[in-house]
Amino acid sequence: MTAAPLFPGFDGLMTLSRREGVDIRPTLLRVLTDLYVQASAHSADEERQFVELSSRLIDQVDDATRAAVRARLAVYPATPPEIMNKLGLRRAHPGQKMPLAPPITAAPEPAPARVPTEAELRMASSLAMRPNDAAEISDIFFAANAGERAQILHNLNETPLKASARIPAARAKRAIETLEMAAFAEDSDSFALEIGEALILPTRIATQVVKDPGGEPLACAARALDMPSAAFQRILMFLNPEFGSSVHNVYRLSRLYDRLTERSALVMLAAWRGSTMAVTRAKYRAALYDDERNRARSAPSQTRPAVQPGSAPKVRIGTEGSGR
Repeated sequence: MTAAPLFPGFDGLMTLSRREGVDIRPTLLRVLTDLYVQASAHSADEERQFVELSSRLIDQVDDATRAAVRARLAVYPATPPEIMNKLGLRRAHPGQKMPLAPPITAAPEPAPARVPTEAELRMASSLAMRPNDAAEISDIFFAANAGERAQILHNLNETPLKASARIPAARAKRAIETLEMAAFAEDSDSFALEIGEALILPTRIATQVVKDPGGEPLACAARALDMPSAAFQRILMFLNPEFGSSVHNVYRLSRLYDRLTERSALVMLAAWRGSTMAVTRAKYRAALYDDERNRARSAPSQTRPAVQPGSAPKVRIGTEGSGR
């Protein structure tokens, strides 16, 4: 009794492959190999049938098919030894060690980055803001919420926009002392006046910075003065008692202040100053040559009288009793 073939109908396909004009031997070898590697183990009859069929086909197929079958059987653990020899495969021994790759040479340590000088930083940040752009940055910052303001300040540190010059240390020290005294007295008007004078800001912007409900503009102004963190926290608690009584507000702004860089604060200061120029230019816009003519009210046209003065004939009046 003969065993059932590994691939039913395979003999019929082999007969079909012998017909003239039909070459399905590459396909048969691929199918036979795929069927064989699907099972983890085979009986002796199955292995014998696979060896007989595949041995004939391996010699008759093209190189591409032979390479594909070789790749499939190379990773299959139950490939018959006869087929391995025919394909030039070598079985790996269980105790054989895999060759180790050569050790990777340690990369040379990079040289420490040189700290750029102040002049180099100033040259790298030479893209001055136009007044309209500065006004737009200022408006966006004041209209944003707390999270968006923190992101804006973080991005300003990486922009190539030109920052304002540092406030002189002596002037900043005097301003910080005055600001602390005004905060202890809860005098927000004097506080805003000192902020405007120290940072060269108009009263409108300085008042907006001091009385902003979020507190982020005040943090920028304090960082531009290089105010110590402890002094900034004291100002937060005393300048506006209602705002300073919230632990959440003081803690949130203190964390923001510790992470805020001097460059971000100085770029925002430049935006506030530039926005003032934009407002001034809009207020004092240069008049065109025909502005007055366009604004002048058209006077109603006057009709010329029919009789011009002095053109009417004189009426002669005779004396009484005269017959003339």
